[in-house]
Amino acid sequence: MRNEECIFCKIANGEIPSNTLYEDEGYRVILDLGPATRGHALILPKDHYADLFELPDQNCEQMLKIAKKMGALMKERLGCSGMNLVQNNGESAGQTVRHFHIHLIPRYDDGSRIVAWTPGEPSAEELAEIRDTICG
Repeated sequence: MRNEECIFCKIANGEIPSNTLYEDEGYRVILDLGPATRGHALILPKDHYADLFELPDQNCEQMLKIAKKMGALMKERLGCSGMNLVQNNGESAGQTVRHFHIHLIPRYDDGSRIVAWTPGEPSAEELAEIRDTICG
């Protein structure tokens, strides 16, 4: 199913031109127009899912396989030494287009770190309380 108003649906289905790196019947991988690094790409399903929570399980499996394949190709061809897979869900998490997608961000030894945070120092009690809230 597609959303006729969704820009990523239009790109994934070839209605809007893109620099396509890979395509099959259900997915398209394109170069990002505002790349974080050289080779930054997006994996787009051709069907519309707003976020991870709408994505069927079989799509999750297939998209991770594509990420592995494309990441290996980027390491070989671009000479990157690492790879960030970034996937945002919801505005508060940085999602700007409400169409599920995975960012493949090649990392280079001389590059900056984009995905980083300062580790917190929760107590054992805080961790137990969070665990109980989630699982209890």
